[in-house]
Formats: sequence, structure tokens, C-alpha cells
Amino acid sequence: MAASAGGTQTPADEVPAPAGEAHALEPGSDSRAGGLSFCTKVCYGIGGVPNQVASSATAFYLQLFLLDVAQIPAAQVSLVLFGGKVSGAAADPVAGFLINRSRRTGSGRLMPWVLGCTPFIAVAYFFSWFLPPFTSLRGLWYMTFYCLFQALATFLQVPYTALTMLLTPSAKERDSATAYRITMEMAGTLMGAAVHGLIVSGAHSPHRCEDADLELPGPVTISPGAACLYSVAAAAVAVTYPVCIGFLHLGVKERPDPSAEASSQGVGFLAGLGLTVRHPPYLKLVISFLFISAAVQVEQSYLVLFCTHASRLHDHIQSLVLTILVSAVLSTPLWEWVLQRFGKRMSAFGICVMVPFAILLAVVPTAPVAYVVALVSGVSIAVSLLLPWSMLPDVVDDFQQQHPHGPGMETIFYSSYVFFTKLSGAGALGISTLSLEFAGYEAGACKQTEQVVVTLKVLIGAVPTCMILMGLCILMVSPTPQVPSQDTSRRLSLRRRTSYSLA
Repeated sequence: MAASAGGTQTPADEVPAPAGEAHALEPGSDSRAGGLSFCTKVCYGIGGVPNQVASSATAFYLQLFLLDVAQIPAAQVSLVLFGGKVSGAAADPVAGFLINRSRRTGSGRLMPWVLGCTPFIAVAYFFSWFLPPFTSLRGLWYMTFYCLFQALATFLQVPYTALTMLLTPSAKERDSATAYRITMEMAGTLMGAAVHGLIVSGAHSPHRCEDADLELPGPVTISPGAACLYSVAAAAVAVTYPVCIGFLHLGVKERPDPSAEASSQGVGFLAGLGLTVRHPPYLKLVISFLFISAAVQVEQSYLVLFCTHASRLHDHIQSLVLTILVSAVLSTPLWEWVLQRFGKRMSAFGICVMVPFAILLAVVPTAPVAYVVALVSGVSIAVSLLLPWSMLPDVVDDFQQQHPHGPGMETIFYSSYVFFTKLSGAGALGISTLSLEFAGYEAGACKQTEQVVVTLKVLIGAVPTCMILMGLCILMVSPTPQVPSQDTSRRLSLRRRTSYSLA
């Protein structure tokens, strides 16, 4: 929702702050009135861990599980991945619409949604990795539970991130809580890949094919041990949901929403979306990162498959995944400094650093090259994740300058960006997985055909390269948003603090 700014333009020094936030805007006044304890910030950060743990595990290992353990056709895997991403994307505006109209309870207005989703999302995640006893309807099984998991994950993430605004009226303390959240989420990303990868590492050992006839490609009987390992890994990740959300509920108290009374003055999601997509800087930013984010998702999804079937890197999969994630986490502060020192457009060129190395890995798939590629890919992934969230506030401020008397719609900007990038990821993963079907990928086979190997090399090298270069070209020619003056920035900031939801 977005509260209206009013009919006349008021000088920045005369803009009245909302009553519940007046003390947060006075220098030195927020440390006591709206201060958050260390325990509260840590508990809030812990609440963001489960979704990151689960998304990290699915990004690297779900496709391999569906193809080689569940052994469903690549065409069905394509539908599962596409359907799951679309479900998550479609749930974004729906979640904002429903949550915005929910009533406050004893636990608050947002916390009940987080608590209510937790047990269902844990169950949906576990069954997304469970091997059912039947074979004919496995594709439908995984489609159902993966779509349910993605939708529920969105219904948990939307109120959880919006909870930042209801922790305290102090902007400084909200920023501090957000820093704790991002730190915890990075730790969750590492933990998801590490824990899941270590548990299932034995399921894809080359020794499973010792008794198979490797001269002729063909499926190998599913090892009960492999299915059991994936179930154990899924249970280990699923249990993080009730544990971490329990810490969130016990350690964080939701304050009353100061914007609740003004919710009827907001702009609807569809109407706001129509306004945002007609704003040229936002439109070109979204289009450019549609390609870039899709390239990153394709690179992540096919790295494990490439190491398994197109190179002799079976024993290095876990180490390569951890190298990518550690590199991304450690390089994030460096890219933050580069953004401040050299500007955001110049920093965008850091994304294309991985291009020559990805091509090199496809041509020379050896362990030393793979580790170098993993290291550089992590650096590029860090800037590709940091840059859009750094540029979006500039785009929103530029829009607000051009519409000084309109409602604040920053939540629509952010949610629609997530919506579009999820759709792009769905399309990229769906189409690329379908290409494996056309290449003749045989689920569960110890040795794939040469056409499949070539397809995997194209997916790990040429496809991300083309999408990254296209995205950067669009980003470089997009109009530069005007940086608002100090007074304007303060006035926009005051207005944004009264606008939190979608409709």
C-alpha cells in the first residue's frame, strides 16, 4: 500500500514525519526509543535462514536428483522446474494482496502468516525430495510438491521481509536488523549447499556404475541408499524451518503497523505495475537483469550435471559448489566498495568476468580449470546479486521525482522485479532442461551420448555467455536515473516510510 503524499509540495524542512516515527528522524533520538537488542537482531536474522538453505540446495542438486535418482524424463523435469518457478512468481503479488488485508492478531499482522506457513513448507520441501514407490506418476508428484514449496516459500518470505518495517520506528535500527538478516542468509546459503552436498555425495559416486555395462548407455537401477541419502538431506533442511522460525517468534516482537489506517489510500498492484513498467529506467533495468539472473541460474543448475556427465569431476562437485558460494560471500564487501568508488555502471562489468572462464571450462574440463572457474563465478555472482538491489532505490527515487504528488510505490517496484526475474529463471531452466530431452538424455544412465555431453557444454558455456552479454548491453544503454538532491531524498524517505505493501 502507499500513502498519498498530499496535494502541495512542502519544503523538506517542513515535511511532517508520521507521529509514530518522529523520534526516529531526529538525530541521536533513536538509540533508546526504538533500539533493538542484539538478541532481537540475531533472532530476526535467524528467521531468514531456512529459505536460503532450501533454495541453495535446490539450485545445485534438485535437477540432478530428478534426472538420476528419481529418473523421470528430462521433459518432465523441465515442467517441474518451470512450474515451481512460476508458482513462486505468481505467489508474490497474491501474498502481498492477502497479507495487506489481513487483520492484526495477538501475535501481530505478519507473524501469523510466517508461523502458519512453517509446518506446511517443511512438509512440502521434504516430499519434493522423497522417492515415491510408484514410477508412472512421479513427474506429477514432484510437480505438485515443488510448486507447493515455492508458493509457500513466497508466502513466508513476503511477511518476513516486510517485518523489518514493524520491528522499530528507527530507520537506523531497521538498517542494522537488515544487515543481520543478510549475514544470516549468506550463512544459510553456505550451510544449505554444504550440508545437503555432504549428505548426498555418496549417491553419485562413480562406483555405483562398476557393475554396469558402460559400453552401452542405459539406466542403472536406483540404489535404495541414494534415495535414502536424499531423504535424510531433505529432512535435515526441512527441520530448519520450525527451529529457526521458533527463534524468530520467541525473540522478535512485531509492533503495530503505522500504515494500517492509510491502507485504503494505496494504489493497487496491477495499476501500480502499469505505472512502473512505463518508467524507462526501471523497464530497462528489469529487462537487463532478466537475462543476467537467468544466466546465473542456468550456470548454477547445470554445474553439477556437467561435472557428473560431461567431465571427470565427480569427486570435486561438493568442493566446487562450496568454492562458488565462499567466493561470492567473501567478495560481496569488495563489490560494495567498488560500487561506491567507481559507480554502479562500471561495477556491472564485473558480471562478465566469468564469461571467458565458463567457455574455458566447457573446452578444458579439468579440475584446476574448474576451481578457477568456480572462484571467478562466485565473484561474478556476488555483483550480479548486489547490483540490482543497489540500483533499484535510484530508480524508485527517479520515479518519485517525476511523480511528486503520486503514491509511493517502492514495494510494487521491488515485488514486480522479483516476479519478473522468477519468471525469467523459470523460462531459462525449463527450456534448457527440455534441450536435454531433445539431445537424448537418458535418466539414470552411467554414460550419456555425445549429443548430451555437447548440450551440457553449451549450457554451461555458450548459453550463460550470450545472456550475460545481452543483459549488459541493455543495461549500458539504459537511461541513468537522476540522483535526487539531499532535500528531495529526505522528502522521499519520509513518504516511503508510510508505504509497505502491495495493494
